[in-house]
Amino acid sequence: MVRSHFEEREQVPFISGTTPIQLSAPSFGADEVCEALDSLLSTHVTMGSKVRRFEDAFAKYIGADYAVMVNSGSSANLVALSVLASPEVTDRLEPGAEIITPAVTWATTVYPIINLGFLPVLVDVDPHTFNMDPDEVRKAITPQTRAIMLVHLLGNPCDMDAICSIAKEHDLIVIEDSCEAHGAEWHGKKVGSFGDLATFSFFYSHHISTIEGGMVLTSREEYAELARAIRAFGWIRDLRDRGSIAAQYPEIDAKYLFRGMGYNLRPTEIQGAFGIHQIDKLDRFIESRQVNSDYWAKRLRPHSRFISVHSEQPDTRHVWFGYQLTVDPDAPFTRGELTDFLQSKNVETRPVMSGNMAEQPVMEAYAHRVQGDLPTSRVIMRNSFYFGNHHEVGPEQRAAIGDYLDEFFARYASP
Repeated sequence: MVRSHFEEREQVPFISGTTPIQLSAPSFGADEVCEALDSLLSTHVTMGSKVRRFEDAFAKYIGADYAVMVNSGSSANLVALSVLASPEVTDRLEPGAEIITPAVTWATTVYPIINLGFLPVLVDVDPHTFNMDPDEVRKAITPQTRAIMLVHLLGNPCDMDAICSIAKEHDLIVIEDSCEAHGAEWHGKKVGSFGDLATFSFFYSHHISTIEGGMVLTSREEYAELARAIRAFGWIRDLRDRGSIAAQYPEIDAKYLFRGMGYNLRPTEIQGAFGIHQIDKLDRFIESRQVNSDYWAKRLRPHSRFISVHSEQPDTRHVWFGYQLTVDPDAPFTRGELTDFLQSKNVETRPVMSGNMAEQPVMEAYAHRVQGDLPTSRVIMRNSFYFGNHHEVGPEQRAAIGDYLDEFFARYASP
């Protein structure tokens, strides 16, 4: 019955101008649902063997030694920074330490920095990639700077050569927020394998989904062990060295022995059940997004006087979380007029993540520092947006979006 349901769902015809083209589409099907039902029927539904299978598979895919699954990408950022704040870490990050991060990002890149008593330092991004500008990173460094928390925004890999060089020169920790960049590569190496720690999200709208879910990756065993403890109350149950720790405290029940402080950020076996099937589909989903992006880049070239589009950087793999456009500030129309038109055609759009975090009112209440005037971030806040680019956007949908954009820009064609 489950398989029949998904087969019928795939047969819905596309009608141009009527059928919605959404920002995201479910990436799961009968395999994931049946695996989840298996867990439900077994009654083994809390974090267990399926979560561990997905952790192992994802670590191998990215090229990291360890992966620790949590309940969301936002939680992954919180756990990663909590590891660095732990008293058990040599040369831990102390309250007040500065962490450089891009101004254009999702809010929960910045929030955990504040939650843990660090100072976020917002830097501008490159207009061609929307990723943090290495030159601005250099300008932002002070004696209090301890880490760089970069973001591979919308699946476009950051300049890891430049950022890693800066980090090495100034002895800084690198955290890769790769939540939108599953499978992206910089010079043949997958993002998430460069930094001291990396994070991913498996929210419903991402390349692969466990409904909700996230992952912390590292190749440092010390960090992995701390992440496992922090995601579950700080207890030792999931640690590889739990036996030796328990031996030091024989009077305490090992099942309830707390190594340090932690949260309850555990995933469920349902999420693990989804993940072990989703990982095998990831490269196929990425290929679909790349085909769409290549098509739109060519199709929209005649409209370059009105909009700018992104392109894949040499020797990289862009995985296109969405397809972003930036309306030229001198264009004869606004971003709102263009997005309203697309939405009238049932094409869902949205701003680029949280926009310029320096302009969000939430930041007025919390200490932070801004490097420079953030001119590119301000343009993105007002002029950039993206629409859906996922595995269910096929030839008919991508051609329809091209037709809609042609129709809109024809209003402004020279007589």
